[in-house]
Amino acid sequence: MVSTYIPKTLEEALIIRKETGARPLSGGTDLMVQYRRGIGVTPKFPWPIMIVSNLKELIGINETPDGSLCIGSATTSSEIAASPLVPWHVREASSRMGAISLRNLATIGGNIGNASPKGDLPATLILLDASVVLASVEGERTVLLDDFIYGAKKTLLQDDEIITKIIIPKPARPFTYRWYRKIGTRRANAITKLSLSAAITIDEKGVITDFRASSGAAGPKIARNKALEATLIGKNVEDIPSLLPSFLADYDKIISPHAMPEYRRTSTKRMLEYFLTEVSKRPSGEIIE
Repeated sequence: MVSTYIPKTLEEALIIRKETGARPLSGGTDLMVQYRRGIGVTPKFPWPIMIVSNLKELIGINETPDGSLCIGSATTSSEIAASPLVPWHVREASSRMGAISLRNLATIGGNIGNASPKGDLPATLILLDASVVLASVEGERTVLLDDFIYGAKKTLLQDDEIITKIIIPKPARPFTYRWYRKIGTRRANAITKLSLSAAITIDEKGVITDFRASSGAAGPKIARNKALEATLIGKNVEDIPSLLPSFLADYDKIISPHAMPEYRRTSTKRMLEYFLTEVSKRPSGEIIE
């Protein structure tokens, strides 16, 4: 029988984590499936389990004094999708995460901790330069999410740590255009085969002041390259068509899928080409469908 703990406070949870190595479990939508043994049979976990879904310290969505957004790690996808405080990209991804019943259980901390290249939320959060707050009995540390997840199912989480918060910084200026596309068997209730999150900011003179793109399921981790993004910053939006061929050729180099490489490379570049082409044709707007 696997030991199960139900702490009443975060402080208690951190002590249990350190002393027993128990793994935090909130919605369990990934772990319950991964370790299932059949219908009606309790999953068999290889380590102690600690239920954290009831911890108030891990639930909620709040703005911080500097304008950043703080999301508790046990906040569900349904709560995130319904909150007007949450950036559009993250709400879109949350609203398409599986069936409604799954979204009512699945948490942002679990989706990050699972570290799947196909995870719906990490791709949008990495686009927005989000960080994770990791707590232990020794204190807290904050790590950029793009660094925290360093491979498929691989994170920097230590054996005595718990993901407590996700911090999304406020961009210097609102995005002029934003885009999110998930490719799956269905619009929702499906595992992501490929996704692309993109955003761009253009000033009054038509100069690109910010550009970002992150690709999900396009390699062992979310694909984003800030150095490549910077090659478009400072350029005029009218120059996008002439810059696209070389930009897409360079973007192809950061995509490293193991399965269906030709499909994933081609589809990712087509999505990015579509977004940037639409941006070059439109005088104003925010969401590109």
